Amino acid sequence: MEEEAEQGISKSLAVTSCAAMAFFYVAILYSPTLILRLPPPISFQSFLIRRFICAAVSSLLSLIFCALILPIRSWDASYLSGVYGIRLDHMWQAVVYPVSLTSLLYAGSLVLKSMSLLNSWKEHWNDSEGHSSNCMNNVLQMVIGKMFSIVSNVSAWRNYFVAPLTEELVFRACMIPLLLCGGFKTYGVIFFCPIFFSLAHLNHFLEFYTEQNRSLLKASMVVGLQLGYTVIFGSYASFLFIRTGHLIAPVVAHIFCNFMGLPVLYSRRNGIVSFAFIVGVAGFLWLLFPATEPDLYNDSKDNCWCWQRYCTWN
Repeated sequence: MEEEAEQGISKSLAVTSCAAMAFFYVAILYSPTLILRLPPPISFQSFLIRRFICAAVSSLLSLIFCALILPIRSWDASYLSGVYGIRLDHMWQAVVYPVSLTSLLYAGSLVLKSMSLLNSWKEHWNDSEGHSSNCMNNVLQMVIGKMFSIVSNVSAWRNYFVAPLTEELVFRACMIPLLLCGGFKTYGVIFFCPIFFSLAHLNHFLEFYTEQNRSLLKASMVVGLQLGYTVIFGSYASFLFIRTGHLIAPVVAHIFCNFMGLPVLYSRRNGIVSFAFIVGVAGFLWLLFPATEPDLYNDSKDNCWCWQRYCTWN
């Protein structure tokens, strides 16, 4: 791709820019108290809201920063949004296929949750003395109450909206185009980009160690597990972004993973959970490339720029 080589940027500039954005994404979270000298938040809710604002500012500045570095030919909004994979076309494919694919990794978890839900239904049925209408009302109230608790919980907003959106904007939509334009190979970007993503979570070590009074060993184990998980997920999210050219694909996968937590590998009480996990992983590996085929998410692969790689995937 001669056009890409002519319009690319240097590898050193791409890596330095990614490292700077990762550092800034974390540093700005502590700026209100360390730099602006604002008083500590009076509640956990105000603390998270302050962080929401910082993350939003970091994402916006990263988008502008990348637009200045990348060989952008136009500052038209629709053109820029395409650079970052922010698109409205093929939206349902970019939502349904990645979520369905990701759910296969959680087959064991879904089976376990289904069994727990079934047991809960049985309890409500017994409490209702066999009256189906009362049972259905109880179950409906339980579901509505669960949904309301999620919507009204500021931590849920962090886990299911703010964190997935801002992290995917910075660590996928901004960094991947820079690395691709820097001349890195496709698979190299998929496995290299998550390093910045995982390093941005190192601040959790200080929080575990100092604020929660954890031992050095326990804090290292918890953060080490988290870093390993973020590297694995970051590689998968990068794969989705490059294969589909659609930012919403890694965003919905991120939300789903945050909602489910770590996949359940086995259950001592029921072997079907382990069986479901194994079958799910096999299905995930089998459908990984077919479900992310670039042709499913793009009508045309012409006029490919250096920040896109789905159009030349091999």
